[in-house]
Amino acid sequence: MIGLRLLLGFVLSSCIGFAGYRRDSLTPSGAVGAVVVGSLTVGLGGWAWGLMLVAFFVSSSLLSHYRRADKSGVSDKFSKGHRRDLGQALANGGLGVLLALFYRLSPHPAILAAFVGAMATVSADTWATEIGILSRQAPRLVTTLRTVPPGTSGGITRGGSLAALAGGLFIGICAIVFVSAERLASGQSAALGIWWSGLPIAGISGLVGAFFDSLLGATAQRIYYCQACQTQTEQAIHRCGSPAYPQRGWRWLNNDMVNFVSSGVGALVAAGLTIWLV
Repeated sequence: MIGLRLLLGFVLSSCIGFAGYRRDSLTPSGAVGAVVVGSLTVGLGGWAWGLMLVAFFVSSSLLSHYRRADKSGVSDKFSKGHRRDLGQALANGGLGVLLALFYRLSPHPAILAAFVGAMATVSADTWATEIGILSRQAPRLVTTLRTVPPGTSGGITRGGSLAALAGGLFIGICAIVFVSAERLASGQSAALGIWWSGLPIAGISGLVGAFFDSLLGATAQRIYYCQACQTQTEQAIHRCGSPAYPQRGWRWLNNDMVNFVSSGVGALVAAGLTIWLV
Protein backbone atom coordinates (compact mmCIF):
# COMPACT_ATOMS: atom_id res chain seq x y z
CA MET A 1 0.00 0.00 0.00
CA ILE A 2 2.73 2.44 0.95
CA GLY A 3 4.63 1.60 -2.24
CA LEU A 4 1.59 2.42 -4.37
CA ARG A 5 1.02 5.68 -2.49
CA LEU A 6 4.67 6.61 -2.98
CA LEU A 7 4.35 5.98 -6.70
CA LEU A 8 1.10 7.91 -7.04
CA GLY A 9 2.48 10.67 -4.84
CA PHE A 10 5.52 10.88 -7.09
CA VAL A 11 3.29 11.22 -10.16
CA LEU A 12 1.13 13.91 -8.53
CA SER A 13 4.04 15.90 -7.11
CA SER A 14 5.94 15.63 -10.41
CA CYS A 15 2.99 17.16 -12.23
CA ILE A 16 2.72 19.95 -9.67
CA GLY A 17 6.48 20.51 -9.63
CA PHE A 18 6.59 20.74 -13.43
CA ALA A 19 3.59 23.09 -13.48
CA GLY A 20 5.18 25.23 -10.77
CA TYR A 21 8.41 25.44 -12.75
CA ARG A 22 6.61 26.34 -15.97
CA ARG A 23 4.57 29.03 -14.19
CA ASP A 24 7.76 30.52 -12.74
CA SER A 25 6.80 29.60 -9.16
CA LEU A 26 9.65 27.10 -8.64
CA THR A 27 13.31 27.01 -9.53
CA PRO A 28 14.68 23.71 -10.90
CA SER A 29 15.89 22.76 -7.41
CA GLY A 30 12.54 23.85 -5.99
CA ALA A 31 10.73 21.52 -8.39
CA VAL A 32 12.96 18.65 -7.27
CA GLY A 33 12.26 19.53 -3.64
CA ALA A 34 8.52 19.62 -4.30
CA VAL A 35 8.67 16.13 -5.84
CA VAL A 36 10.67 14.68 -2.93
CA VAL A 37 8.60 16.32 -0.19
CA GLY A 38 5.29 15.60 -1.92
CA SER A 39 6.07 11.96 -2.67
CA LEU A 40 7.17 11.20 0.89
CA THR A 41 4.28 13.08 2.45
CA VAL A 42 1.69 11.16 0.43
CA GLY A 43 3.50 7.84 0.77
CA LEU A 44 4.00 8.02 4.54
CA GLY A 45 1.02 10.10 5.67
CA GLY A 46 -1.67 9.50 3.08
CA TRP A 47 -3.66 11.47 0.54
CA ALA A 48 -5.13 13.92 3.05
CA TRP A 49 -1.61 14.91 4.11
CA GLY A 50 -0.44 15.31 0.53
CA LEU A 51 -3.46 17.36 -0.49
CA MET A 52 -2.94 19.75 2.43
CA LEU A 53 0.61 20.28 1.17
CA VAL A 54 -0.74 20.90 -2.34
CA ALA A 55 -3.30 23.37 -0.97
CA PHE A 56 -0.52 25.31 0.76
CA PHE A 57 1.67 25.39 -2.34
CA VAL A 58 -1.07 26.36 -4.79
CA SER A 59 -2.55 29.10 -2.60
CA SER A 60 0.87 30.52 -1.73
CA SER A 61 2.00 30.48 -5.35
CA LEU A 62 -1.13 32.31 -6.46
CA LEU A 63 -0.61 34.95 -3.79
CA SER A 64 3.06 35.37 -4.70
CA HIS A 65 2.00 36.26 -8.26
CA TYR A 66 -0.79 38.56 -7.07
CA ARG A 67 0.15 42.18 -7.83
CA ARG A 68 3.78 41.13 -8.26
CA ALA A 69 4.71 44.45 -9.86
CA ASP A 70 3.54 46.30 -6.75
CA LYS A 71 5.82 44.12 -4.60
CA SER A 72 8.97 44.72 -6.64
CA GLY A 73 9.97 47.75 -4.59
CA VAL A 74 10.57 45.67 -1.45
CA SER A 75 11.66 42.37 -3.01
CA ASP A 76 15.34 43.27 -2.68
CA LYS A 77 15.02 42.99 1.10
CA PHE A 78 14.07 39.31 0.96
CA SER A 79 16.62 36.53 0.71
CA LYS A 80 14.81 34.98 -2.26
CA GLY A 81 12.29 36.01 -4.87
CA HIS A 82 8.87 34.63 -5.71
CA ARG A 83 10.39 31.43 -7.17
CA ARG A 84 10.77 28.85 -4.40
CA ASP A 85 13.97 26.79 -4.35
CA LEU A 86 15.02 23.54 -2.67
CA GLY A 87 15.76 25.27 0.63
CA GLN A 88 12.28 26.76 0.78
CA ALA A 89 10.67 23.44 -0.16
CA LEU A 90 12.46 21.72 2.70
CA ALA A 91 11.83 24.60 5.11
CA ASN A 92 8.09 24.55 4.42
CA GLY A 93 7.55 20.82 3.99
CA GLY A 94 10.50 19.08 5.63
CA LEU A 95 8.94 18.92 9.09
CA GLY A 96 5.76 17.56 7.51
CA VAL A 97 7.73 14.63 6.09
CA LEU A 98 9.16 13.84 9.53
CA LEU A 99 5.69 14.01 11.09
CA ALA A 100 4.32 11.74 8.36
CA LEU A 101 7.03 9.22 9.23
CA PHE A 102 6.17 9.42 12.95
CA TYR A 103 2.48 9.03 12.11
CA ARG A 104 3.28 5.99 10.01
CA LEU A 105 5.00 4.42 13.02
CA SER A 106 2.40 5.57 15.57
CA PRO A 107 -0.87 7.01 14.18
CA HIS A 108 -1.77 9.31 17.07
CA PRO A 109 -4.24 12.18 16.44
CA ALA A 110 -1.80 14.66 17.99
CA ILE A 111 0.75 13.89 15.25
CA LEU A 112 -1.83 14.59 12.55
CA ALA A 113 -2.71 17.81 14.39
CA ALA A 114 0.99 18.71 14.50
CA PHE A 115 1.13 18.35 10.72
CA VAL A 116 -1.91 20.59 10.35
CA GLY A 117 -0.26 23.11 12.69
CA ALA A 118 2.96 23.07 10.67
CA MET A 119 1.08 23.57 7.40
CA ALA A 120 -1.10 26.26 8.99
CA THR A 121 2.04 28.11 10.12
CA VAL A 122 3.82 28.14 6.76
CA SER A 123 0.56 29.07 5.07
CA ALA A 124 -0.16 31.84 7.58
CA ASP A 125 3.37 33.21 7.25
CA THR A 126 3.28 33.20 3.44
CA TRP A 127 -0.19 34.75 3.25
CA ALA A 128 0.84 37.42 5.78
CA THR A 129 3.96 38.28 3.78
CA GLU A 130 2.28 38.40 0.38
CA ILE A 131 -0.67 40.47 1.62
CA GLY A 132 1.12 42.48 4.28
CA ILE A 133 3.67 44.06 1.93
CA LEU A 134 0.77 45.47 -0.10
CA SER A 135 -0.70 47.22 2.94
CA ARG A 136 -0.96 51.01 2.86
CA GLN A 137 -0.39 50.97 6.59
CA ALA A 138 3.24 51.27 7.67
CA PRO A 139 4.42 47.99 9.25
CA ARG A 140 5.43 47.93 12.88
CA LEU A 141 8.23 45.86 14.38
CA VAL A 142 6.69 43.05 16.39
CA THR A 143 9.03 43.62 19.34
CA THR A 144 8.77 47.40 19.79
CA LEU A 145 5.77 48.38 17.61
CA ARG A 146 7.79 51.22 16.07
CA THR A 147 7.17 51.80 12.37
CA VAL A 148 9.67 50.26 9.95
CA PRO A 149 10.04 50.28 6.14
CA PRO A 150 7.91 47.73 4.20
CA GLY A 151 9.64 44.37 3.85
CA THR A 152 11.61 44.69 7.11
CA SER A 153 12.07 41.33 8.83
CA GLY A 154 9.80 41.21 11.87
CA GLY A 155 7.47 43.92 10.59
CA ILE A 156 3.73 43.28 10.90
CA THR A 157 0.58 45.02 9.69
CA ARG A 158 -3.10 44.64 10.52
CA GLY A 159 -3.82 43.34 7.03
CA GLY A 160 -0.93 40.89 7.20
CA SER A 161 -2.08 39.58 10.58
CA LEU A 162 -5.61 39.02 9.28
CA ALA A 163 -4.14 37.26 6.25
CA ALA A 164 -2.12 35.02 8.59
CA LEU A 165 -5.28 34.04 10.44
CA ALA A 166 -7.02 33.36 7.12
CA GLY A 167 -4.12 31.22 5.94
CA GLY A 168 -4.26 29.08 9.07
CA LEU A 169 -8.04 28.68 8.86
CA PHE A 170 -7.73 27.76 5.18
CA ILE A 171 -5.47 24.85 6.06
CA GLY A 172 -7.88 23.87 8.86
CA ILE A 173 -10.78 23.69 6.40
CA CYS A 174 -8.66 21.69 3.96
CA ALA A 175 -7.66 19.30 6.75
CA ILE A 176 -11.26 18.60 7.75
CA VAL A 177 -12.43 18.13 4.15
CA PHE A 178 -9.50 15.97 3.03
CA VAL A 179 -9.36 13.81 6.18
CA SER A 180 -13.13 13.29 6.01
CA ALA A 181 -12.95 12.30 2.35
CA GLU A 182 -10.09 9.89 3.00
CA ARG A 183 -11.93 8.27 5.90
CA LEU A 184 -15.16 7.94 3.94
CA ALA A 185 -13.27 6.35 1.05
CA SER A 186 -11.89 3.72 3.43
CA GLY A 187 -15.30 3.00 5.00
CA GLN A 188 -14.75 4.98 8.21
CA SER A 189 -16.84 7.78 9.67
CA ALA A 190 -16.11 11.31 8.46
CA ALA A 191 -14.10 13.85 10.44
CA LEU A 192 -16.87 16.45 10.40
CA GLY A 193 -17.29 16.07 14.14
CA ILE A 194 -13.98 17.88 14.74
CA TRP A 195 -15.12 21.14 13.12
CA TRP A 196 -15.60 22.68 16.56
CA SER A 197 -11.96 22.04 17.48
CA GLY A 198 -10.16 21.65 14.13
CA LEU A 199 -10.68 25.18 12.86
CA PRO A 200 -9.67 26.98 16.10
CA ILE A 201 -6.62 24.72 16.46
CA ALA A 202 -5.47 25.46 12.90
CA GLY A 203 -6.19 29.17 13.21
CA ILE A 204 -4.44 29.55 16.58
CA SER A 205 -1.42 27.41 15.73
CA GLY A 206 -0.96 29.15 12.38
CA LEU A 207 -1.20 32.60 13.95
CA VAL A 208 1.17 31.74 16.82
CA GLY A 209 3.67 30.18 14.41
CA ALA A 210 3.52 33.18 12.08
CA PHE A 211 4.06 35.64 14.93
CA PHE A 212 6.97 33.54 16.20
CA ASP A 213 8.41 33.78 12.69
CA SER A 214 8.13 37.57 12.91
CA LEU A 215 9.71 37.53 16.38
CA LEU A 216 12.72 35.60 15.09
CA GLY A 217 12.88 37.92 12.09
CA ALA A 218 13.05 40.93 14.40
CA THR A 219 15.63 39.49 16.78
CA ALA A 220 17.74 36.44 15.91
CA GLN A 221 17.53 36.09 12.11
CA ARG A 222 20.71 36.97 10.21
CA ILE A 223 20.27 40.40 8.63
CA TYR A 224 22.75 42.19 6.38
CA TYR A 225 23.24 45.79 5.31
CA CYS A 226 24.09 46.89 1.79
CA GLN A 227 26.12 50.09 1.99
CA ALA A 228 25.81 50.70 -1.74
CA CYS A 229 21.99 50.80 -1.56
CA GLN A 230 21.76 51.95 2.07
CA THR A 231 19.25 49.24 2.94
CA GLN A 232 18.78 46.16 5.08
CA THR A 233 18.55 42.81 3.34
CA GLU A 234 18.44 39.09 4.06
CA GLN A 235 21.04 38.48 1.34
CA ALA A 236 24.79 38.18 1.90
CA ILE A 237 25.24 39.38 -1.68
CA HIS A 238 22.67 42.06 -2.41
CA ARG A 239 20.77 41.98 -5.68
CA CYS A 240 22.69 45.03 -6.81
CA GLY A 241 25.77 42.80 -6.84
CA SER A 242 27.47 44.41 -3.84
CA PRO A 243 28.50 42.38 -0.77
CA ALA A 244 26.28 43.08 2.22
CA TYR A 245 27.71 43.15 5.72
CA PRO A 246 26.29 41.29 8.73
CA GLN A 247 24.27 43.69 10.86
CA ARG A 248 22.74 41.36 13.43
CA GLY A 249 21.50 37.85 14.10
CA TRP A 250 22.90 34.32 14.17
CA ARG A 251 24.82 33.23 11.10
CA TRP A 252 22.97 29.90 10.73
CA LEU A 253 19.48 31.40 11.17
CA ASN A 254 18.56 32.45 7.64
CA ASN A 255 14.99 32.84 6.40
CA ASP A 256 14.63 29.15 5.53
CA MET A 257 15.68 28.12 9.05
CA VAL A 258 13.28 30.69 10.53
CA ASN A 259 10.43 29.14 8.55
CA PHE A 260 11.41 25.62 9.61
CA VAL A 261 11.70 26.49 13.31
CA SER A 262 8.43 28.44 13.24
CA SER A 263 6.60 25.52 11.61
CA GLY A 264 7.83 23.43 14.55
CA VAL A 265 6.33 25.93 16.99
CA GLY A 266 3.00 25.81 15.14
CA ALA A 267 3.13 22.00 15.20
CA LEU A 268 3.74 21.94 18.96
CA VAL A 269 0.88 24.39 19.60
CA ALA A 270 -1.54 22.31 17.51
CA ALA A 271 -0.48 19.04 19.13
CA GLY A 272 -0.78 20.54 22.60
CA LEU A 273 -4.23 21.99 21.92
CA THR A 274 -5.39 18.66 20.49
CA ILE A 275 -4.23 16.71 23.55
CA TRP A 276 -5.94 19.28 25.79
CA LEU A 277 -9.22 19.63 23.88
CA VAL A 278 -9.88 16.27 22.25
